[in-house]
Amino acid sequence: MFYFDPRYFLFALPALLVMLYAQWRVKSAYGKYAEIRNMRGMSGAQVAQYLLHAAGLSNVRIEGTPGKLSDHYDPRGRVLRLSPDVANAPSVAAMGIVAHEIGHAQQDATGYLPMRLRGALVGPANLGSTLGYIFFILGIVINAVGLVWVGVLLFSAAVVFALVTLPVELDASRRALVMLRNTGIVGLQEIDGAKAVLSAAALTYVAALLQAVANLLYYVFIALGMNRED
Repeated sequence: MFYFDPRYFLFALPALLVMLYAQWRVKSAYGKYAEIRNMRGMSGAQVAQYLLHAAGLSNVRIEGTPGKLSDHYDPRGRVLRLSPDVANAPSVAAMGIVAHEIGHAQQDATGYLPMRLRGALVGPANLGSTLGYIFFILGIVINAVGLVWVGVLLFSAAVVFALVTLPVELDASRRALVMLRNTGIVGLQEIDGAKAVLSAAALTYVAALLQAVANLLYYVFIALGMNRED
């Protein structure tokens, strides 16, 4: 089922531009600091072991995961998964990325409420974004404004998820920088490099939120237009 409305660009274009800029920032910052060796010569995996021990998170396992920049913390199994480029590289960029993911492990260990809320919203958000689009298009095809509004309501879950995700990611980056400073594992120039990488990554979550809001506003615009026609 496919539907395209040129008016969608009026809503989506600003968010798309922010996303493209965010992706450029990530590529630029990561590319720069992935080439700079950290002063201790520690690989990402070694940094992970060091920081987990310092944070008292001995119950978190470290595993590999395929892909590039696919690093993540899985709260279901309390597993920190590192991509090859991060796990094996003794770079400033790897250090920042690892610290960010351990920031998520800290959130999990302390029961950080926004993280718990985001975990609870994963299923509804995935379902809502898929069913929301289906109901929205179906409502347009059969001219049923009620179905269009159902699509709007369902897609709202994806917007709430993106909204909750932003503070979770920002807090993980804040925790990461605190860890790096407090453990003395980095120098001043390295902390600036880690901050640059994490700031660029945070911008992608801002862009994701803007995209979700733009889609929702477009749905509401169409639904209100159908209400006026009725």
